[in-house]
Amino acid sequence: MSNTSKADPAGLSASAPGGAAILDAVRRAARQEQFLEVVAAAEARRRFAAAVERSPLAGEAVALADALSRVLAADVVAPVDAPPFDRSNVDGFAVRAADILGARDGAPRRLALNREVIACGVAPTIEVKPGTATAIATGGVIPRGADAVVMIEHTELVEDGAAAAPAIEVRRAVASGQFVSYAGSDIARGETLLRKGTRIGSREIGILAACGLAAIEVVRRPRVAVLSTGDELVEPGVPLRPAGVYDSNGAILAAAIAECGGEPAPCGAFADDEAALERAMREALASCDVVVLSGGTSKGAGDLSHRVVSRLGPPGILVHGVALKPGKPLCLAVIGNKPLVVLPGFPTSAIFTFHAFVAPIIRARAGLAPEAARTVQARIPVRIASELGREEFVLVALVAGEDGPIAFPTAKGSGAVTAFSQADGFLAIDALAGAFDAGATATVTLIGEAARAPDLVIMGSHDIALDAVVGALAERSFAARTIAVGSLGGVAAVGRGECDIAPVHLVDPATGIYNKHLVGHGLMLVRGWRRMQGFVFRPGDARFAGRTAAAALKAAVADPALLMVNRNSGSGTRVLIDSLLAGAKPPGYANQPRSHNAVAAAIARGRADWGLAIEPVARLYGLAFLPVAPEEYDFLLLTARRHRPAVQAFLDVLRDETTRMRIRALGMEPSEE
Repeated sequence: MSNTSKADPAGLSASAPGGAAILDAVRRAARQEQFLEVVAAAEARRRFAAAVERSPLAGEAVALADALSRVLAADVVAPVDAPPFDRSNVDGFAVRAADILGARDGAPRRLALNREVIACGVAPTIEVKPGTATAIATGGVIPRGADAVVMIEHTELVEDGAAAAPAIEVRRAVASGQFVSYAGSDIARGETLLRKGTRIGSREIGILAACGLAAIEVVRRPRVAVLSTGDELVEPGVPLRPAGVYDSNGAILAAAIAECGGEPAPCGAFADDEAALERAMREALASCDVVVLSGGTSKGAGDLSHRVVSRLGPPGILVHGVALKPGKPLCLAVIGNKPLVVLPGFPTSAIFTFHAFVAPIIRARAGLAPEAARTVQARIPVRIASELGREEFVLVALVAGEDGPIAFPTAKGSGAVTAFSQADGFLAIDALAGAFDAGATATVTLIGEAARAPDLVIMGSHDIALDAVVGALAERSFAARTIAVGSLGGVAAVGRGECDIAPVHLVDPATGIYNKHLVGHGLMLVRGWRRMQGFVFRPGDARFAGRTAAAALKAAVADPALLMVNRNSGSGTRVLIDSLLAGAKPPGYANQPRSHNAVAAAIARGRADWGLAIEPVARLYGLAFLPVAPEEYDFLLLTARRHRPAVQAFLDVLRDETTRMRIRALGMEPSEE
């Protein structure tokens, strides 16, 4: 052997034609081989999770027209009631229900017709006094004094020239509240309308528009740079050169980023030029939140991405090589506080590793919940061999069998562009398993999103402080559905097993103690908070100002010119009202909306003069408040469900000091147990 020619371990000579370049490539590959430290998938996820920020990005204001599919950055509290006033549901006449009691075809009731027609957008000016009615269109504002609407089909205009005033004859009786939508019955001012983290769809757009909101605060979408590397890559639309392939990864990843809630920033394909690639990566890091590269991360002579990444800054490369198939060459890094991921170049490997490692970060930073996985049990008809030491994902196509689904592995490899799109799901083979035997049953993860059912169903009396509890549950990734049916409705629902929890505030007439008398077989009571019920009226009303609640109530009952607004039968507040009135039924008693908000709205707008409501709602509407009685707002639980994770989470947040502080801020006092 010549002194000027050193033998290479691979058997090459630097003096051979092209030998120096080949030797350099081989040495670079050998150096990368030494760098590549393959770790288990779980360890790779642990390292990456420890180094990457996953909290949602800061909010930004966008026009309502641009908010579709965005994620709310904060709870949206309704600034107005919807409807904003008590309104008619039909064309007809606003009446006092008591005036037409017993009306029928053979015995109509005659009412004098007020000289006013209430069309949509017209504010009424004439009070409906006993024995009178006012013509009203669908959507019209219910005038003072009226508590129901009779349909025009059930009336007849009296055409008697001798009549002193126009009149109608009513041939059908109506109940108080019939054909009336009360203020706030759809949306109540101060109600948490949409919760932080909600993804906005067309229905949410409609809700926001109904509240008059022209812009909304949403989580900023993470901007994700997409780069592809490789001398062989050709941009779509350009004729292929010899040995070239179209860059499909750039398009696939950009689309996947958008599906995950990110904003893709395509940067194009780059040849294997370290200087050019480094410039592109630094520019991407400067302008984006996440950088995703595909290609240039395995052990080939032209693979250089990892070398560029190692020079970009600390903390640098966390993992280079994961015991996955497909996906072994994956490189995970963090530069400053920005994730940088180099995916394998083969399309199926790239998309698998993207969804496993990158997609969760994008979704989290975009404010989206982790993607819910759907799985099915399926029979494997053929043996699937696997490489020991690497967790392997196998794409499968599902077909219906006589005994359930059958999962056939797809024959396409990780270099196939269509493999992922044509599969119904995938199964995982453990790193310590050598194969899946034919006839075995496996868990198949379906590709696609699944609708999520609520974790917890709450039915009963609603309270604005309940929003604080449900919000705390949402922060722990538990979804709760709340249905306001009143305390008695909640007691019935939980007794039938239709809900998990029933909020209640019902006093036992015999003992004066709240809620304990509701506990029966299979139910338990959990303490909630104390709230103050009070006499509510417009500030400056001299008829009530300066009085105690008892004196104000006595004055209200004694004055027939004063109109009350009641509450619906079955509510805890109605029980309290009836006990205070002791059988009296003052004017307005038949006006029975279903919420504290509707009571406050009726008084604030002058449709009524007084009523009973809780203090926070009175404050919200700017009304005067005279304390009447504290009451306990508690929760009935099905004992058999108390150990469910969502129920346990509810109990935990109910006792959490942060939640209790939020409840106090709303004017309630959490109970002590």
